[in-house]
Amino acid sequence: MAAVSQPIRVLCGALAAVVLGGSAWGTPSTDPAPLTLRLARLEGVPDQRIGGEILKVVYARLGIQVEFVAVPALRSLLESSEGRVDGEVQRILQVETQYPTLLALRPSINFIEPAAFVKRLDFKVQGWPSVAPYRVGIVRGVGSSEAGTRGMPRVTAVASMEALMRMVAAGRLDVAVNDRLSGVLVLHQLGLQGDVRPLDPPLQRVPLYHFLHVKHQELVPRVEEMLRSMAVSGELEQIRARAVKDLLEASGLRPSPQH
Repeated sequence: MAAVSQPIRVLCGALAAVVLGGSAWGTPSTDPAPLTLRLARLEGVPDQRIGGEILKVVYARLGIQVEFVAVPALRSLLESSEGRVDGEVQRILQVETQYPTLLALRPSINFIEPAAFVKRLDFKVQGWPSVAPYRVGIVRGVGSSEAGTRGMPRVTAVASMEALMRMVAAGRLDVAVNDRLSGVLVLHQLGLQGDVRPLDPPLQRVPLYHFLHVKHQELVPRVEEMLRSMAVSGELEQIRARAVKDLLEASGLRPSPQH
């Protein structure tokens, strides 16, 4: 067979490189797709959207895309702890001891203020013991409510905030324990704001942490560094305040100091 000339050898090598996904000069023809994380966001819990808005900014700065998967509160921990989604938007810190495959990232990104929602009942609120004498309802799988009411004699767990508020409005419960902001929004959505109201002050302020599944543990230092920087600069709080304002205004409500 006749020898192949040097120019033809170079051309063949270049074509082979293109076929294999690169260029003749060793540079990939396309950039790799950015990492996308799928995070569980509790279904029917408005405050989860605030945590989601914060995480959009945090991850965008790291070149990582995020998608949110709406999941009921209890099931979301199964999905995330078993790695079927990549983590949780926000949860209480105790989740890391209950689910060792979920890693809590510091510092906290958000907070909730569990409050007592009532129909006609009125009493002085002094922390969680204040609701103990009553028929109390909570949303199943919401850790702060489960922890706060643990050991109380008459606690009913229901599947959603909507069901919880309807039960108080119907007189089937004396008190609904719910994050104040989310509860106010749900009452407005249901048209029950004239029937059920939150008592002040809230029962507690609970910090919320973002969680990643252990398979993403190499990301933890990078994300935590970004969170610390944004917390020190005050940017985390600024994003939260803006997200709360947008959420309330989208529902036709005005922000108040409690939020």
